[in-house]
Amino acid sequence: MTTPIRRQYLSIKRQHPDAILLFRLGDFYETFDEDAQVVARELDIALTSRELGAGQRHPLAGIPYHALDSYLGKLIKKGYKVAICEQTSDPAASRGLVDREVIRVVTPGTVVEPALLEERANNYLASLYVEGDAAGLAYIDVSTSTFASVAQLPLSCLALEMERLSPAEVILPAGQEDLLSTPFPKAPLDPAAFRLDSARQLIMERLGVVTLEGYGCEGLPLAIRAAGALFFYLAQNQKEALGRLDGLTTYDLGSTMLLDAQTRRNLELFSAGRGEAKGASLLSVLDFTRTSMGARLLRRWLGQPLLDLAAIHQRQEAVAAFHANLRLRRDAFALLGRIADMERLANRIKSGFALPREVVALGNSLEALPELRRLVESQTVLPRLPACQDAAALIAAAMNPQPGQMGDGTVIKEGFSPDIDNLRLAAQNARDYIARLESKERERTGIRNLKVGYNKVFGYYIEVTTPNLARVPDGYQRRQTITSGERFMTPELKEYESIVLGARERMEELEASIYRQVCQQIGDEAPHILAAADAVAHLDVFCALAEAAERHGYVRPDVNDGLAIDIREGRHPVVERALPQGTFVPNDLRLSAEEEQLLLVTGPNMAGKSTYIRQAALIVLMAQLGGFVPARSAAIGLVDRVFTRVGLQDDLSTGQSTFMVEMVETAAILNNATKRSLIILDEIGRGTSTYDGLSIAQAVAEHIHSHPRLGCRTLFATHYHELTELARRLPRVRNYCVAVAEEDGRIAFLHRILPGSADRSYGVHVAQLAGLPREVILRAWALLAELEGPPTAGGVASPLPQSAAPQDLSLPSSPTLPPGKRRRAGAPQLSLFPGPSPLLQELLALDLNAMTPLEALNKLYEVQQKAKG
Repeated sequence: MTTPIRRQYLSIKRQHPDAILLFRLGDFYETFDEDAQVVARELDIALTSRELGAGQRHPLAGIPYHALDSYLGKLIKKGYKVAICEQTSDPAASRGLVDREVIRVVTPGTVVEPALLEERANNYLASLYVEGDAAGLAYIDVSTSTFASVAQLPLSCLALEMERLSPAEVILPAGQEDLLSTPFPKAPLDPAAFRLDSARQLIMERLGVVTLEGYGCEGLPLAIRAAGALFFYLAQNQKEALGRLDGLTTYDLGSTMLLDAQTRRNLELFSAGRGEAKGASLLSVLDFTRTSMGARLLRRWLGQPLLDLAAIHQRQEAVAAFHANLRLRRDAFALLGRIADMERLANRIKSGFALPREVVALGNSLEALPELRRLVESQTVLPRLPACQDAAALIAAAMNPQPGQMGDGTVIKEGFSPDIDNLRLAAQNARDYIARLESKERERTGIRNLKVGYNKVFGYYIEVTTPNLARVPDGYQRRQTITSGERFMTPELKEYESIVLGARERMEELEASIYRQVCQQIGDEAPHILAAADAVAHLDVFCALAEAAERHGYVRPDVNDGLAIDIREGRHPVVERALPQGTFVPNDLRLSAEEEQLLLVTGPNMAGKSTYIRQAALIVLMAQLGGFVPARSAAIGLVDRVFTRVGLQDDLSTGQSTFMVEMVETAAILNNATKRSLIILDEIGRGTSTYDGLSIAQAVAEHIHSHPRLGCRTLFATHYHELTELARRLPRVRNYCVAVAEEDGRIAFLHRILPGSADRSYGVHVAQLAGLPREVILRAWALLAELEGPPTAGGVASPLPQSAAPQDLSLPSSPTLPPGKRRRAGAPQLSLFPGPSPLLQELLALDLNAMTPLEALNKLYEVQQKAKG
């Protein structure tokens, strides 16, 4: 026959078949059956079994209740949904089975435990509904906010917005999981939850309104569907989070810049390119924030540069206020450093999950607000700070500054509750008596080694060793026999034990009750606390951007509504931080939709072309973020989108080759850019044959220059030197190159961008620096010497020949030269297999290992020049 507890477990498990059920039994969370097998395997803990009726043993695996956060985090990271089932009645007062129920279901998007959250980034739960060519989107960070954000947007913008949010979990209708190609964890939901009528009704009931017009989404049916499903999901899995939801914020993508995933990656906004390291990124350069709220806000701003000039100028004024006043900035930083994560603390307190020390941390933070408010109140451009005096006063009066464990009498401050004070006094008096009892009984009985002790099983006792048992008074009552003697109880000791233990039990109940009341009162103040947290976050970001500007030598840019970009002595904000101070070579940039619209940048490998064109994009983003920029001066005509096509990479997950990825990204740029866009192209057409790639690169450049919808500001770095001929035919194309110094056979990259074009790439030099084997380098020099030759005489109308049919570029006994090249008269005929030519013999005779890298490069260059005659 099945036991009552087994029936209770099965009943609860049937309500959550898709989740691992953590079933609270005393001091453990137990799992059974398949859940136990999964938990034992994933957490690497023991799998046992237990008989639960009918003579059957069931798999069992358990974790200590105090270690929940650690184990829960491991399960969530592995993609599991976890239902936490708690005991909801007092085991001591229950007759028979203890009541139990699932208090919450934890998923990647509903985590609230601090240990499981990234402190300086948001953890979004998103809901998505797609219909036709439009989509509804709703999202919330349940750990920081009481508002859900909703939007209705074109389907073409959905992927970009999802990439910006990078949600921890996405709710979408069951059966439509393929709508979302991005690798975010998906939570399929019954399509009925997305019905318009039921979604609207659920939202209005939760918010206590009769229309959604006040929230700006009444006319956005897809956004309402997504938001309704979000509310429904929270009602199923996180009821307390739904209880905290008290508003919607409708937003429009038109106010901020959309940045696609490759642009974020190529410009290294949030992480370094190789290995996704968190160090060398634009965010790391700018992030001098002192609070978690400020760090999250800065991250959001960096992912959403502004498109509104007034908003940009407003942020600039706030940054300038801190930048111009060092003392203000230093004092503000000192106060901000005292402020904890008010957003997450307020939400944990309102949810009933907060520990006493977290309440104290919030109180300490609130106490810093009045001083911070006085500090910035004279700066009219800075946000106003709510005081939150009621919540601060309540915490100061109620909470012990250094609280211990709940129930031990150290959480609630002395003087706040007379009942608790009386219990403390009674318990202390009883403990004092018991402490004096040992010396009193030793004197009375003459037993010098008599001891008074305590354990959880037998309570208080008097211990007497075996040799002294004959001296035990008649009033002692035997309680326990031990190896070394006997333990006794006296009526008097029993009386005081009852006082201590009774006071402790009553203390646990009363202190927990008062603590819950305090948390509830603080929770009622949550809107004011969250408003203060938002103001603190803004102050923190303004202060951080000012600090970055001061430390790194940034200037305030002129952001205007023109179509020109004029940067004097611009620098790459990330690269310059990796170099010794003052060694980065700054460069000017002038781009204009009317004149210098498309800049073709040529030059050697490693000379700085990529750094130059990327720094332009970063300066634009920093300007429209509202911050200062690394330059002597900068005037930025507002940019609506920044597009980048950089590097060679394949996409194995979708089966796309390197060249296909390149073409898909290029197509996205050409199809979505406008006259106000900024395009960064770092090599186009490198993933295919030479003439295919050159043809595509030239066609792309011509299209950007001449198409009526485009004509946008573009930086195009290329090794196709033939493209420089475009400057002769297209009026708004300009040639720029990276300067290289050559003297007496020596070369040096100057990293200076100058008008004109380059005719060499120094690729073999870079191969040498990269560590290719010596014999490969020498063979490359030999082949390069034979392949290079002056172009055929006569002008050309286009960089490409009139007939660009595929050529046979394979190497037979000697290399075949491309059209437009001729072998220099008298040049050695190099064979792949016969003995070495005179040139190769001379190269092989060089002792490169005895030279420094620069000496080796110069020597190789001399030999190459000699071969050219």
